[in-house]
Amino acid sequence: MGNRAVIAIEKEGVPKEYSPAIYVHWNGGRDSIEAFLEAAKRMGVRLDEDDYFLARLTQLITNFFGGTLSVGVGNYCSLDTNNYDNGVYWLKNGEIVGREFAPEEEQTGHDFEEMVEEVLNRTNKEGALA
Repeated sequence: MGNRAVIAIEKEGVPKEYSPAIYVHWNGGRDSIEAFLEAAKRMGVRLDEDDYFLARLTQLITNFFGGTLSVGVGNYCSLDTNNYDNGVYWLKNGEIVGREFAPEEEQTGHDFEEMVEEVLNRTNKEGALA
């Protein structure tokens, strides 16, 4: 059992199935994903450079998990998109622009500011993003 999600980058000229994406086994609810995105913004991650952004977002999320093997990276077509938890978040310039296979009710259990601060604290303990 997990709280899975896929975070995919909407890239112009790239067919959906080949879009770069991150799979998270835990913390896939909208409240966590939005906190990861906000933490990336506060750390100054360049949101308009898709490949760079995806790499830094992956780094930030794995720092948050602290070494647990809970993250995968691949193309949309190779990841568990219809995962019965949170589905797919489509991103453009660091913002959620679409959803697929979303639950009827979004997860809202985490306090936004507390979650962002926890992500930033864990990232800073693991090392700054380059």
